[in-house]
Amino acid sequence: MESTRSEGDELIEDYVECLMSLDANARPCENDNSSLATHAEDPTSIPVGIIVQPIRELAPVGAEDNKEPTLGMEFESDEAAKSFYNDYARRLGFPFRVGRSRRSKGVEEVLIMKRFVCSKEGIYRKKPSSEGTRKRERISMREGCKAMMEVIRDSDRWVVSKLEKAHNHHLGTCSRVGYLRARGFIDASDKASIVASDAMTLLRQNAFGEGGDAQGLLDYFKRMQADNPAFFYSIQVDNNSCVTNAFWADSKARTAYGYFGDAVVFDTTYKKNKYMMPFVTFSGVNHHLQPVIFGCALLIDETEFSFIWLFETWLAAMGGRPPVSLVTDQNRAMAAAIAKVFPNTCHRFCKWLILSRSKQKLAHVYSAHPTLRGELEECVIKSETIEAFEARWASVIDKYDLRKNTWLQALFNIRQKWIPLYSKDTFFAEISSMQKLETMSDLYKKYFNTKTSLKVFLTQFELAMADRFEDEAQADFETLCTKPNLKTASPIEKQASAIYTRAVFNKFQEEFVESLGYNVYKIKDGATSKFSVTRDEDSLETFIVSYNAGKKTATCSCKNFEFSGILCRHVLGVFLMIDVRVLPKEYFLQRWTRNAKVGAIMNEHSTELQNTCQESITSRYNDLCRDAIRCAEKGATSVKIYKAAKDVLKKAYDNIIAFEKSTSKGVQRDVININEEITIDDAINDQSLQDPERKVCSFTCHYFLLFLLLLVYTLSNIAL
Repeated sequence: MESTRSEGDELIEDYVECLMSLDANARPCENDNSSLATHAEDPTSIPVGIIVQPIRELAPVGAEDNKEPTLGMEFESDEAAKSFYNDYARRLGFPFRVGRSRRSKGVEEVLIMKRFVCSKEGIYRKKPSSEGTRKRERISMREGCKAMMEVIRDSDRWVVSKLEKAHNHHLGTCSRVGYLRARGFIDASDKASIVASDAMTLLRQNAFGEGGDAQGLLDYFKRMQADNPAFFYSIQVDNNSCVTNAFWADSKARTAYGYFGDAVVFDTTYKKNKYMMPFVTFSGVNHHLQPVIFGCALLIDETEFSFIWLFETWLAAMGGRPPVSLVTDQNRAMAAAIAKVFPNTCHRFCKWLILSRSKQKLAHVYSAHPTLRGELEECVIKSETIEAFEARWASVIDKYDLRKNTWLQALFNIRQKWIPLYSKDTFFAEISSMQKLETMSDLYKKYFNTKTSLKVFLTQFELAMADRFEDEAQADFETLCTKPNLKTASPIEKQASAIYTRAVFNKFQEEFVESLGYNVYKIKDGATSKFSVTRDEDSLETFIVSYNAGKKTATCSCKNFEFSGILCRHVLGVFLMIDVRVLPKEYFLQRWTRNAKVGAIMNEHSTELQNTCQESITSRYNDLCRDAIRCAEKGATSVKIYKAAKDVLKKAYDNIIAFEKSTSKGVQRDVININEEITIDDAINDQSLQDPERKVCSFTCHYFLLFLLLLVYTLSNIAL
């Protein structure tokens, strides 16, 4: 079965093959030795200032890197052959594509041949247009070039079976031109005159402004850090000292990660908009089910090593604590970087992005069967058990005779990597199967246009974040000052309404009300009883709840609590049956409660400070800044709380000065320099830093921290 492919088909097919080539295990257990060294885990050891790091290249694999292709050359896989031809094409300076592929006949349709051709292969043939219609004339780059390399599968190896190295045109055309043109960075008429370095310059200029030197971005970073010393930024440069990638996170993003950083989404949806600059974000969901940002980056270079740099830099800015779960788009370089930097984080592909791509790939099928799309999405979104999902999927496939559809077959083969049901034992903060956060693509449509410069973009992005903070403040007000409508007289519902935020309680209330419609049967007695919970006698969706009477705890086979952090309707149904009047406190995750931002970070940092504040002045300064910012956020919520905060802070400052004078009399004290960039290793090796004065500063840090804790406690009581 042989076919030619358009550029659009090539992208989709490559996407499927990328998915199918991934290992079935969602979480690698060990970190690869070739990964970049990770930053220190201590959040107080990270300098806040600029960190400039060069792009690190792949270590040479061997002499093959500079080899010419030859007939009979062998590769481990078709992707290895593609990678080799890609390097070869870059050295010579010509773009290429996958021009043809062949699959074996039969049910499995295994890939057995691939042909890589020069992008100028083939002859453009103008399609006749119907009378009375005028279409814009497109400039084609097809010139009939015969250069190509074909590989075929031979047992477990791939062998070069056909080869033509001669081109009928001048070499030197950039292989990034198609990428740039697709995103609107260059015109089609410019493509023949751009070489690789020029193309990267254009891409950098689009992101960083005229000249592409990122001076405007640096000025922005310096201004933000002057206003807020806890602002973090880092820049990666190439071998020519040109900026390739930049990352930053303000104090609010870093603080928010401490509260809600257990489940993270890495958003690269800028790719959906060809006019949008390469802006990516780390985000999550707060206690009001609103999107919250944990850091931003401009990502010009999308290699594995750039992703490693970005992930390590972000992890350092967030205090070295990796997320429990991470949701991303599918990208081979990104997936490899995640496996190295986050070896213990559960990584899953975004189901919404895959369903969105399915609309493109299955457009002709959807057109022939208008009900297919709804049934397929319902199968993915509404199935409550793995068995139900697989049965419904098979039913849909058979109903529309799609067993030979390559795209659907590939998606089913990697279902463990994108269907949430297969990751239910890990926390993803997804309370609803329909939950879908606002993406950067959505934000771009709302706040930006095709002419937005970097300077304007950053300003508009700040305004967008300000709107989100305003939304959070409004949600806080509604939670504290209004009462929800209770639908039952149950003390459990009343208990939850007083603990959860309004948005989370509404979701809990849905589960609680739904629990009334389930049939609960006791199937096992003992210290740990077991119950069968069903609805409408549906055997495909029968759930088993285990209840420990001694500990008053329950677990459900649906694992909704482990996945979302709120109790499922099945456990609630059992609790109602056995007359549990009050839910144990362990079933209320703090991140979903009204007090999500009270105490968690301060207590954690207080413990860490005992072991880490000795390292450097910057460490202590950054740690106190984070705590002071938290006090400022709480103190600014009202005039009454503001006055209380000012009084407590003034007393704290006066006491610190008095303590400092009494303790360090006659001893020259350290001078705090907020621009100091000293690492842990430097601090340990610098003997001049290890003197008795450090003990004085250490005691002062602890003393000030006690006052900050007192301030937060006081402000919290005033707020309530």
